[in-house]
Amino acid sequence: MSDSLRDRQWSLLRELLKEVLGQNPFQRARLSPSSCEKLPDSLEAFVQRIPRTTKQEIVEDQRRHPPFGSNLTCPKGDYLHFCQTSGTTSQPIAVIDTERSWEWLLDNWQTGFQLAGVESGARAYFAFSFGPFLGFWTAFEAAKRMGLLCFPGGGLSSAARLHSLIHYGAEVLCCTPTYALHLAEVARKEGISLSESAVRRILVAGEPGGSLPAVRAQLATAWPGAEVVDHYGMTEVGPVAFASPESAGMSLRVLEERYFVEVLDVVSGSVVEEGEMGELTLTPLGRSAWPLLRYRTGDLVRARRDESGNLQLIGGILGRTDDMVIVRGVNLYPGAVEQVVRSIPEIGEYRVSVKRAKAMAEVLVEIESTRNASLASELERAFEKAFALRIPVYVVPQGSLPQFEFKARRWRVDPPEC
Repeated sequence: MSDSLRDRQWSLLRELLKEVLGQNPFQRARLSPSSCEKLPDSLEAFVQRIPRTTKQEIVEDQRRHPPFGSNLTCPKGDYLHFCQTSGTTSQPIAVIDTERSWEWLLDNWQTGFQLAGVESGARAYFAFSFGPFLGFWTAFEAAKRMGLLCFPGGGLSSAARLHSLIHYGAEVLCCTPTYALHLAEVARKEGISLSESAVRRILVAGEPGGSLPAVRAQLATAWPGAEVVDHYGMTEVGPVAFASPESAGMSLRVLEERYFVEVLDVVSGSVVEEGEMGELTLTPLGRSAWPLLRYRTGDLVRARRDESGNLQLIGGILGRTDDMVIVRGVNLYPGAVEQVVRSIPEIGEYRVSVKRAKAMAEVLVEIESTRNASLASELERAFEKAFALRIPVYVVPQGSLPQFEFKARRWRVDPPEC
């Protein structure tokens, strides 16, 4: 990190700490009196004196202080925006923002659009239901603010969304990687040629697939002429990183002007070497109304600086600390399994089931495909080559597996048997 970037980060963090530690009940309760009264005087002192924040702490605080918890820096009347996490790994977390904090989030997304080469006047189609999650709400409002013509697709069927984005000449499509592939399958069934689409950018979020080479290859084939642009963010921390032009989509550039970033060993909490896998820990530098200090995201990354000094997450999000499954001594992450599955273009939807018997775990995979059962053997061989594991694969009827518009939940993990 350059000295000038470090100085800018510390200046923003110092102002954040002054505001938060003076007025935020949650932060004051979890920190020592000395940390609240005598602020750290450097980034190094901040790391040494301020403990990391966990998702469970936020969940527990909201249980004790319903409905929004005590992590509120401003008067309650100042809060105008509500969002909620998906609840895939814990109880859903409610997050509320003031107009000032919300504008900071929109600035982050506007930077992401600019990195993707999206310019004012473009037409952007948002193919998702407008639920309470943060992601594409901020993308939608940031797009409007920077002069894009925005089309909301909430409440429409997939076929209706396809007809709409083609009819209105949408050049930018925003959705999850799973849903972009699903739209392509619907287009095939409906006899819609996506070569007639004006879409030239597909901004994906909500899942790690946008940085997986096999998923990107499938999307490129399904949407001729469209570039896939990945994005990483969380409701808790906002839009964090975007695919950068110089990485050809294979890594995500962190917005370090807006986040203090640490990549730490999952067990010891110490800083890992550059390029080594660790847990992404984030401090948003401009979201003072609902602040998080050294937040443990649970996301595993490999971070490295490029020739320009930008911090890149190589390969995007590689997995989560809480979703790794050990099968006969082999660590399996959902992202690694998806990379293998998507290397075979004929596979549509799939599902992974993990059966546990005390300390042992076994995995089986169900797939949908228009081809015959020989595809199961092909995928089994691909799994064995990638992981040195025999994973049984079964072909199931088309349309029998769940379809996903937001975060795909393809893994079913049974609790251990007693």
